[in-house]
Amino acid sequence: MALWLPDSVHQLLVRLSSQMDAAASHFQKLDRYVDGEQHLRQLGLAIPPELERFTVIVNWPRVVAESRVDRLDLKGFRVGDNLQLADDAWQLWRSCGMDEDQSSYLDFEVYGRSFKVIELHGDGPLIENVSPIDIAVHRDPFTGMLDAALRRYRDVDSDDYLSAVGWKLYLPPATLTVSTSWQVMAVERNPIGVVPVVPAYRNPRTTIPLHRAWPRLRGTSALADVIDLTDACARDLTNAQVAQETHAVPQRGVLGATKGDFVGDDGKPLTTWEAYFGRIWALKNANAKTFEFSSSSMENFERMVNLYARLASGVTGLPPNYFGLAADDAASADAIRSREAKLVKSIERDQRTLGRQAVETCRIVAGLVSGVDAMAAFDDADGLWYDAGTPTVAQRADAVTKLFATADTAGRPLLPREMAWEELGWGPEKIARAKKLLEADETSDYGYMKPEVDDGLRADASTGGADAGEGLAASEQPAGAQVDGIMAA
Repeated sequence: MALWLPDSVHQLLVRLSSQMDAAASHFQKLDRYVDGEQHLRQLGLAIPPELERFTVIVNWPRVVAESRVDRLDLKGFRVGDNLQLADDAWQLWRSCGMDEDQSSYLDFEVYGRSFKVIELHGDGPLIENVSPIDIAVHRDPFTGMLDAALRRYRDVDSDDYLSAVGWKLYLPPATLTVSTSWQVMAVERNPIGVVPVVPAYRNPRTTIPLHRAWPRLRGTSALADVIDLTDACARDLTNAQVAQETHAVPQRGVLGATKGDFVGDDGKPLTTWEAYFGRIWALKNANAKTFEFSSSSMENFERMVNLYARLASGVTGLPPNYFGLAADDAASADAIRSREAKLVKSIERDQRTLGRQAVETCRIVAGLVSGVDAMAAFDDADGLWYDAGTPTVAQRADAVTKLFATADTAGRPLLPREMAWEELGWGPEKIARAKKLLEADETSDYGYMKPEVDDGLRADASTGGADAGEGLAASEQPAGAQVDGIMAA
């Protein structure tokens, strides 16, 4: 039996759905730019229909978005000293397909926000990436805590693809499935009293000018600064296309001709452009005279494109060669990293924000699976990311090797072995595999660390010597009290 929503809950649902409708036009604009589907007529240019064939759209917004997403690569979790819980969290992340699904990162860069929704099904927890077009959240104005979220379900095959076919209202005590007529179709109790929705906002602000529209209140799109430059460059390229046909070749002129001299094979007069672009001119009028002007240089269009590309590089932090400029600098790895300093720092901020979103998602899953007490284990958790800069393996390996070779007064390495592997950019799976291979080598007859072999560089672990080998073994001691894994139900 369907139930009607209470008035207060109904008002909240209407408010959040109105926010989705208000944001739709803003999100659609960002979609058009990242897909390269904006048109010059939307830029306010009066282009005759005959010239639409010359329209050129340069898709810098996609370059910006995808170049940033390519540097967002999560490799695992660190949960304090609890290696087992960190491994469980990563296995959960992989089982839900989050390690391969980059859609939420693309949403984060394009829309300035991304959302993850956690639900329990019969076979375990499910983590979904939900488009910002289809979800809106509400925060308590006093505590700032998330106290409601509304998700819209829609038919993407419909002509009116933004119309809802159903809703889900997430509240701390329960999740309500609501029909389009605002009737409650199902109620699912929430055992942890937390809204199972985790948002992430890119470069949020604490104070927003009152004249700003709602879609801009939370999160800033990475495309915001490059959209106007993209429009300007598109105008320049379109004008260049027209100029290639009208100015890049010698201009032709006719004196003494009449309209009757320009007719097609069917005897009908040709349009102005058809007559101008005709391959062959044959004038039977004896009084008609033809002449030509010299062609114009196209260098001014190239200079303007290069100017817009340099400006786009400056506001986005992407290297100039990403926008088609010749890269005549950055001849070394150090020069490359110096050129990318602004971009790398910006990506690292995004990594912190998305890392906290991932950790909070695992915290909610732990609570749903193992109870509220299991959520506290993630208070000291972090997401582990691959280096956001251009990889320079030789330099990184050299630095890590020097740190590992440096010993303290007791002869132990300054950098533990597993931490050295992390600094090299290895993920948890590769580190675990390396440990197994080393253990196999140590017990093998052909291993370089056989007990009977004493090359003078290692002391037998049984002697208790404070050498490098003992220091490596010290780094492999148990990590501390074990907490039940988040996958144990």
